Amino acid sequence: MTDQQHLQALSDIKRIMERSSRFISLSGLSGISAGISALVGAAIARNWLVDYYTRWEKTGAYNDADYASLKVHLIALGLCVMVVALCGGTFFTWRRARKNKLSIWDVTARKVLFNVAIPLAAGGAFIAGLLYNHLEPLVAPTCLVFYGLALINASKYTLPDVRYLGICETILGIVNLFFLRKGLYFWAVGFGLLHIIYGALMWWKYERKGSFQSIA
Repeated sequence: MTDQQHLQALSDIKRIMERSSRFISLSGLSGISAGISALVGAAIARNWLVDYYTRWEKTGAYNDADYASLKVHLIALGLCVMVVALCGGTFFTWRRARKNKLSIWDVTARKVLFNVAIPLAAGGAFIAGLLYNHLEPLVAPTCLVFYGLALINASKYTLPDVRYLGICETILGIVNLFFLRKGLYFWAVGFGLLHIIYGALMWWKYERKGSFQSIA
């Protein structure tokens, strides 16, 4: 067996091990679609906030009903953005898995989901407590920190690049704690811009035609 054949055999063994131990069907387009969804949601939220504070300045009086309505609308918007992002992510990941003849729901996929779900569930409960105690300015940094920790926790079962995204999200959330009134902008950067950058890099690294680093 020649040296070239040895290298090819090692490459094939590595590829098989990657497939069996890590979920490698994540698509960069999933990140891009999630980022776009987040930016659209942030733009809508900003318009609502500007409208609310404009009306508040004109009347000169605080209105509990208006504030409660705004909060409900923002929560509903956040949930809608999350659903749209999940749908887009699922579609592009399913499409990549089908293209590479891989299963989208195997043991490693379940490990990724489980390890993401634990920090996200804890974060969701924590955010519910913040809202209950009227600590809304802490919601955005909390979202970023717990989401970042979820990505870091799940990264050992998927592409290693996910860990770097998680670290960036966590750091951004911590920085946001020192600029609480700018939460929407940090939220847009974290869930919007970072996802688009991450998705584009992942597409370029693993999915573009002729990529030499593809492990799928």
